Amino acid sequence: MPEPTQLNLSRYIPALINLLANKLATGASLCYRKHFGIGVVEWRLLAMLKVENNITANRMSQAIGLDKSAVSRSLQLLEKAGYVSSQVDSQDARRNTVSLSAEGLALHDRVLKVALERERRLLGDLNPEEVDTLINLLGRLQTQVTHVNEFDPLDP
Repeated sequence: MPEPTQLNLSRYIPALINLLANKLATGASLCYRKHFGIGVVEWRLLAMLKVENNITANRMSQAIGLDKSAVSRSLQLLEKAGYVSSQVDSQDARRNTVSLSAEGLALHDRVLKVALERERRLLGDLNPEEVDTLINLLGRLQTQVTHVNEFDPLDP
Protein backbone atom coordinates (compact mmCIF):
# COMPACT_ATOMS: atom_id res chain seq x y z
CA MET A 1 0.00 0.00 0.00
CA PRO A 2 1.51 3.41 -0.96
CA GLU A 3 2.32 6.05 1.66
CA PRO A 4 -0.46 8.63 2.03
CA THR A 5 0.27 12.04 0.51
CA GLN A 6 -2.07 13.97 2.81
CA LEU A 7 -3.79 13.61 6.16
CA ASN A 8 -7.28 12.22 6.39
CA LEU A 9 -8.44 14.84 8.90
CA SER A 10 -11.62 12.92 9.68
CA ARG A 11 -9.47 10.04 11.02
CA TYR A 12 -6.25 11.75 12.20
CA ILE A 13 -6.51 11.36 15.99
CA PRO A 14 -4.25 14.29 17.03
CA ALA A 15 -6.33 16.67 14.90
CA LEU A 16 -9.62 15.27 16.21
CA ILE A 17 -8.50 15.59 19.84
CA ASN A 18 -7.14 19.09 19.23
CA LEU A 19 -10.31 20.24 17.48
CA LEU A 20 -12.48 18.94 20.31
CA ALA A 21 -10.23 20.49 22.97
CA ASN A 22 -10.11 23.86 21.20
CA LYS A 23 -13.88 24.01 20.75
CA LEU A 24 -14.49 23.05 24.38
CA ALA A 25 -11.93 25.54 25.69
CA THR A 26 -13.31 28.36 23.55
CA GLY A 27 -16.86 27.64 24.66
CA ALA A 28 -15.83 27.37 28.31
CA SER A 29 -13.90 30.64 28.16
CA LEU A 30 -16.86 32.48 26.62
CA CYS A 31 -19.24 31.07 29.23
CA TYR A 32 -16.94 31.60 32.23
CA ARG A 33 -15.95 35.13 31.18
CA LYS A 34 -19.58 36.10 30.68
CA HIS A 35 -20.84 34.69 33.97
CA PHE A 36 -17.81 34.70 36.28
CA GLY A 37 -15.25 37.13 34.84
CA ILE A 38 -12.56 34.47 34.33
CA GLY A 39 -11.37 32.42 31.39
CA VAL A 40 -10.78 28.71 31.05
CA VAL A 41 -7.11 28.96 32.11
CA GLU A 42 -8.08 30.72 35.34
CA TRP A 43 -10.74 28.06 35.90
CA ARG A 44 -8.19 25.28 35.44
CA LEU A 45 -5.94 26.92 38.02
CA LEU A 46 -8.79 27.32 40.52
CA ALA A 47 -9.73 23.66 39.98
CA MET A 48 -6.11 22.58 40.44
CA LEU A 49 -5.78 24.59 43.65
CA LYS A 50 -8.98 23.04 45.00
CA VAL A 51 -7.43 19.60 44.49
CA GLU A 52 -3.91 20.54 45.61
CA ASN A 53 -3.75 23.86 47.48
CA ASN A 54 -0.63 25.79 48.50
CA ILE A 55 1.54 24.73 45.54
CA THR A 56 3.98 26.46 43.22
CA ALA A 57 3.15 27.87 39.82
CA ASN A 58 5.63 25.39 38.37
CA ARG A 59 3.70 22.48 39.90
CA MET A 60 0.45 23.85 38.44
CA SER A 61 2.07 24.23 35.03
CA GLN A 62 3.26 20.62 35.06
CA ALA A 63 0.01 19.20 36.42
CA ILE A 64 -2.35 20.84 33.94
CA GLY A 65 -0.02 20.99 30.95
CA LEU A 66 0.14 24.74 30.45
CA ASP A 67 3.29 26.77 29.86
CA LYS A 68 4.64 28.72 32.81
CA SER A 69 3.99 32.13 31.26
CA ALA A 70 0.26 31.41 30.77
CA VAL A 71 0.03 30.13 34.35
CA SER A 72 1.90 33.18 35.65
CA ARG A 73 -0.33 35.65 33.80
CA SER A 74 -3.50 33.92 34.98
CA LEU A 75 -2.27 33.73 38.57
CA GLN A 76 -1.60 37.47 38.50
CA LEU A 77 -5.18 38.09 37.36
CA LEU A 78 -6.56 35.77 40.03
CA GLU A 79 -4.43 37.36 42.75
CA LYS A 80 -5.39 40.89 41.70
CA ALA A 81 -9.07 39.84 41.90
CA GLY A 82 -8.52 38.35 45.36
CA TYR A 83 -9.17 34.72 44.36
CA VAL A 84 -5.68 33.44 45.25
CA SER A 85 -2.80 34.56 47.40
CA SER A 86 0.88 33.80 47.16
CA GLN A 87 3.34 33.37 49.96
CA VAL A 88 6.99 32.43 50.32
CA ASP A 89 7.41 28.65 50.35
CA SER A 90 8.16 27.53 53.90
CA GLN A 91 10.60 24.89 52.60
CA ASP A 92 12.37 27.01 49.98
CA ALA A 93 12.46 30.80 50.35
CA ARG A 94 13.33 31.17 46.64
CA ARG A 95 9.88 29.93 45.64
CA ASN A 96 6.34 31.13 46.20
CA THR A 97 3.33 28.94 46.75
CA VAL A 98 -0.21 29.81 45.76
CA SER A 99 -3.41 29.07 47.63
CA LEU A 100 -7.11 29.70 47.19
CA SER A 101 -8.67 32.52 49.16
CA ALA A 102 -12.19 32.23 50.58
CA GLU A 103 -13.39 34.23 47.56
CA GLY A 104 -11.51 31.89 45.23
CA LEU A 105 -13.07 28.86 46.86
CA ALA A 106 -16.54 30.38 46.51
CA LEU A 107 -15.87 31.16 42.82
CA HIS A 108 -14.57 27.64 42.28
CA ASP A 109 -17.76 26.17 43.71
CA ARG A 110 -19.95 28.34 41.45
CA VAL A 111 -17.96 27.55 38.29
CA LEU A 112 -17.81 23.85 39.18
CA LYS A 113 -21.58 23.53 38.79
CA VAL A 114 -21.39 24.97 35.28
CA ALA A 115 -18.32 22.90 34.33
CA LEU A 116 -20.02 19.68 35.44
CA GLU A 117 -23.18 20.55 33.51
CA ARG A 118 -21.06 21.21 30.40
CA GLU A 119 -19.42 17.80 30.87
CA ARG A 120 -22.82 16.14 31.39
CA ARG A 121 -24.02 17.62 28.09
CA LEU A 122 -20.83 16.54 26.29
CA LEU A 123 -21.18 12.96 27.48
CA GLY A 124 -24.99 12.88 27.27
CA ASP A 125 -25.05 10.58 24.25
CA LEU A 126 -22.74 8.00 25.89
CA ASN A 127 -23.78 5.27 28.29
CA PRO A 128 -21.79 4.72 31.52
CA GLU A 129 -19.74 1.89 30.01
CA GLU A 130 -18.79 4.07 27.02
CA VAL A 131 -17.75 6.87 29.39
CA ASP A 132 -15.54 4.40 31.29
CA THR A 133 -14.06 3.17 28.00
CA LEU A 134 -13.41 6.73 26.87
CA ILE A 135 -11.68 7.58 30.16
CA ASN A 136 -9.60 4.42 29.90
CA LEU A 137 -8.60 5.13 26.29
CA LEU A 138 -7.72 8.75 27.00
CA GLY A 139 -5.59 7.63 29.95
CA ARG A 140 -3.79 5.12 27.77
CA LEU A 141 -3.14 7.79 25.13
CA GLN A 142 -1.87 10.14 27.84
CA THR A 143 0.75 7.57 28.86
CA GLN A 144 2.06 7.57 25.27
CA VAL A 145 2.64 11.33 25.00
CA THR A 146 6.25 11.24 26.25
CA HIS A 147 7.06 8.42 23.82
CA VAL A 148 5.44 10.34 20.95
CA ASN A 149 7.25 13.56 21.85
CA GLU A 150 10.60 11.76 21.98
CA PHE A 151 10.31 10.88 18.28
CA ASP A 152 12.96 12.57 16.15
CA PRO A 153 12.72 11.86 12.42
CA LEU A 154 16.49 12.31 12.13
CA ASP A 155 17.19 9.50 14.61
CA PRO A 156 17.40 6.09 12.96
